[in-house]
Amino acid sequence: MKTVLVLLAQGFEEIEAITPIDLLRRAGAKVTVATLKEDRAAGAHGITVLSDTTLEKLGDRLFDCVVLPGGGEGSENLAASAAVLTKVIQIAQEGVVAAICAAPAVVLGKTGLLDGRKVTGYPGTAELVEGLVFEDDGVVVDGNLITAKGPAFAMDFALAIIKKLFGDEKEEQIRLGILR
Repeated sequence: MKTVLVLLAQGFEEIEAITPIDLLRRAGAKVTVATLKEDRAAGAHGITVLSDTTLEKLGDRLFDCVVLPGGGEGSENLAASAAVLTKVIQIAQEGVVAAICAAPAVVLGKTGLLDGRKVTGYPGTAELVEGLVFEDDGVVVDGNLITAKGPAFAMDFALAIIKKLFGDEKEEQIRLGILR
């Protein structure tokens, strides 16, 4: 069973978190939703999500994939956590890193994982990382790195993660199941 960690911080973009959680669970992934300190996080639009655990309680546990939802405040809060950056770098060694909206530049920009990679993200955030140039596509896959522009691409982002983790057949099954 593939394991996926979705990290939530106050101010996360709800659609960018819930869509991957839902579709990855439909695909059969064991999805763990972790917040930074408390057992819940409030999204940018007032939707509060109860987490499965906190990042601290995970310890050194590794996952096949980490998902970083965007949202300006949420991304800044994730990026301000040394534990988040460490966990992302650890997972990137052998797993998939998926970030959407502001998270590619704001969070991953602090990790060195974007160096020489093709990425996309929320328009204007590339300026936050010296030398970073975004591709114009809604979702970009470069090796073990999956990035997406923003909320409108949450479904395609989740499907790209499923394809990377489970393959074409499972991605097609989920795509057809949601009438996409």
